[in-house]
Amino acid sequence: MARTVRAPLDEAAVRSLRAGERVVMTGTIYAARDAAHKRLVAAMKRGEELPLPLSGQVIYYVGPAPAKQGAVIGPAGPTTSGRMDPYTLPLLERGVAGLIGKGSRSEEVKQALVRHGAVYFGAVGGASALLARQIRRSRLLAYPDLLSEAIRELEVEDFPLFVINDCHGGDAYLAAREAYRSGAEGSQRSR
Repeated sequence: MARTVRAPLDEAAVRSLRAGERVVMTGTIYAARDAAHKRLVAAMKRGEELPLPLSGQVIYYVGPAPAKQGAVIGPAGPTTSGRMDPYTLPLLERGVAGLIGKGSRSEEVKQALVRHGAVYFGAVGGASALLARQIRRSRLLAYPDLLSEAIRELEVEDFPLFVINDCHGGDAYLAAREAYRSGAEGSQRSR
């Protein structure tokens, strides 16, 4: 059974999460992809006010498809997280507490998650229509010229996630590879 976590995340929630754990998230998160990240970091460097709060917030790496008539949002599956790695450290330094995407992160980002007390969640790729059903509200927040890559404020309910990298240095992908390797070696010996 999955545990519910509320967004934005407080320090106690982040510290309680462990790599490999299945959770459902409820609350407010922010959608942003590559182009929006590039603009955010450039604005930070110029000392400009940002269009969203960062402390305790969760950023979902998604560029949703257009919504059909009567829908809150179109299909909204995760994009590859590694593309955001060059922009992640400044956001973590400003207090971002959670990141959602797919795929593994660089060693630099994993170390920064530990240093800044943040967590990286994985959403299931290929399930964009199903994930969109858990988004109850979507509001364009910034950079409308970026279209699907604009920053959106999303209200989610029971949004299904896995903790991939926790703030203690845990790595679900690494643990799974090691478990597979150990199991494969054990089965070879028993033949």
